[in-house]
Amino acid sequence: MKAMIFAAGLGTRLKPLTDTMPKALVPVVGKPMLEHVIMKLKSSGFDDIIINIHHFGEQIIDFLNANNNFGINIRISDERDMLLDTGGGIRHALELFPTDEPVLIHNVDILSDVNLKELYSFHLQSGNDATLMVSERKTSRYLIFNKEDRLCGWINKNSGETKPEGFVYDSSEYSEYAFSGIHVVSPSMMKYMDDKWSGKFPIMDFYLGTCHEAKFGACIKPEIKLIDIGKPETLEKANEFINSL
Repeated sequence: MKAMIFAAGLGTRLKPLTDTMPKALVPVVGKPMLEHVIMKLKSSGFDDIIINIHHFGEQIIDFLNANNNFGINIRISDERDMLLDTGGGIRHALELFPTDEPVLIHNVDILSDVNLKELYSFHLQSGNDATLMVSERKTSRYLIFNKEDRLCGWINKNSGETKPEGFVYDSSEYSEYAFSGIHVVSPSMMKYMDDKWSGKFPIMDFYLGTCHEAKFGACIKPEIKLIDIGKPETLEKANEFINSL
């Protein structure tokens, strides 16, 4: 199975740690967060992984070489010349996967108890162009899905802003869920990435901008244990979280 790890971010929330290293190599319970994600993917059966790099990217390359790529096939999607954001990063990386198989996308700063193999299998059976793993976690920004668990929009509960343009949220018709930072995309998604979706762009803008054409579905995990370790306050809680998994 194939996967991609987002490791190119600047890690501004973790300054000053990221003044001298990429966020992906910030230690969490004695190991870089990148290693935690790689080992979770490997133990789940993912043996072909692409990692995108930008900020201190050479340090990530050196880390992987020093660990012999953890015994699996790991390739680099190099964004050191230009950070492509999540959407542009996926588009660029998928060109390195000459396959018709789906690719699981995982943020480097997410730890969870999710069964990634089950998520991948769910996507294969769904017929979705992309499957977004979501939960009932409390947040201010939610993805909105219809009764068939198909993505229809987004809402910021604090400001009332909705996307895409013209979307009207009716709580009797839709359900709201928090995105986990883990999703699975099929090559079929690429046919919706026309010239408008090139260069640098966020994947969520693409999902919301094309959700009425493409089939973007939800894999709902209500009781998920998940932590975003890309923030100082949650980085401090990582030891307790890992022990709870």
